[in-house]
This record gives sequence, structure tokens and C-alpha cells, in this order.
Amino acid sequence: MIRLINVEKSYESGAGRSWVLRRIDLEIREGDFVTIMGPSGAGKSTLMGIIGMLDGDWKGEYYLLDRAVHKLDNRRRVELHKQYIGFVFQQYHLLDDLTVAENLDLPLSYRDIPKAERQALVADALDRFQIVAKKALYPSQLSGGQQQLVAVARAVIGKPKLILADEPTGSLHSSQGKIIMDLLKKLNEEGTTILQVTHNDAWAAYGSRIVDLADGWIVGGKARPTDNIG
Repeated sequence: MIRLINVEKSYESGAGRSWVLRRIDLEIREGDFVTIMGPSGAGKSTLMGIIGMLDGDWKGEYYLLDRAVHKLDNRRRVELHKQYIGFVFQQYHLLDDLTVAENLDLPLSYRDIPKAERQALVADALDRFQIVAKKALYPSQLSGGQQQLVAVARAVIGKPKLILADEPTGSLHSSQGKIIMDLLKKLNEEGTTILQVTHNDAWAAYGSRIVDLADGWIVGGKARPTDNIG
């Protein structure tokens, strides 16, 4: 599904060229649940931004579903992102002046989907994530865990093939974090490919593979047993 070949990112500084990512080769198959780990400054979020097409300033080759992303202009990359990718951020990124239902409708409004169908999809998402009672509330009226539930619901409402979760539980306490991770695991079991960044070993264990980054390099990776998760 995803193939990165010799992906690199750097910038010029007073001391010369500083590297953020170096010679990244990575393959993620459809249906995988992959965790990226590493210390602060390792390049984890930068790598997620490149895969999520939020960052276009890099070198190398990137293929998503056999499409050569590195050859596409910005408009085509945005279209590809909207079609296939859902993003979950640590800080939720909900729009404060929109209700829960309106936040869920937003990604659907970018597509050519009739209003009645969008309303049905929003209703289904509200029910699935058990937030029907919150649909008319604004983000400021929700707890952190509730906001992240809405953020996950918004990321998956368009049925993306790939979910990118960048520290999705970093602002939550452990019980709320487990709810989010259980949701991601269920989505993966239903066929959605998941790529997450986390510092938490317990959350990393939800995935089937770990990729370790350090100083912009992939320094290791391993399969992770998951039959003890629940």
C-alpha cells in the first residue's frame, strides 16, 4: 500500500545542512497496523507528515496504492489525501466554532456527496462512537477524551483506506487512551491500515510491527505479538 524509497528531508541552518530524515526505506502492506517509535527529534512526526501529504518538501520516492506521489503536483496530492487518508492528531484539531455534528460533516463536504447521504453518514458515526448526545455541543464543552473520540470519528467517517495517528492518546489519561486504542484496533480488524506514532509501549503493542527511528534514520523494526491485547 505504501512504499518509501530513499526518502530524505533536510533544511539549511547556520551550521550547514541539518537532516531530519535520512534514506528512509519503508513498506506498509494494506491491512497492517504499524507503530513508529523513537525519542523526541527522531523524525517521527515529520515522516507522518510526508506520508499524510501534509509536507511536500522532501526528496525520494513515495508510492501510495501504486501511485507515484513524488511525481504529483500539490493539487493532486490533496485529492489523494482526501480520497484515501484519515489523520488523527494529538491535539484533536477540531474546529471550535462548529458543533460535533458539523465537525464530522466537514470532511464529507469536501467531496461530491449529496447532503442527505452526508447526514446519514454523520448519524451513523455518532451512533458508532456513542456520541449522539454530544452532536449539538461544541468542542469546548467536551472532555479531552470526548474530543479525541470525535477526532477519530471525523478521521474515519469517509472510510479511508489509511489512518495516520500521530500520538493520538498523548493528551489523555490511560483509561481514555485505551478507548481510543481499542477503536483503532477494531478499525484495523475491519480492514483499515493504521500507522501510529507513540512513545507508549502498551499502545505500541496494539500493532503488528514496530519501526524504530533515531536521528532521522530507521534503526530497527520488529514484529509484535498482539494476542494478549484486549
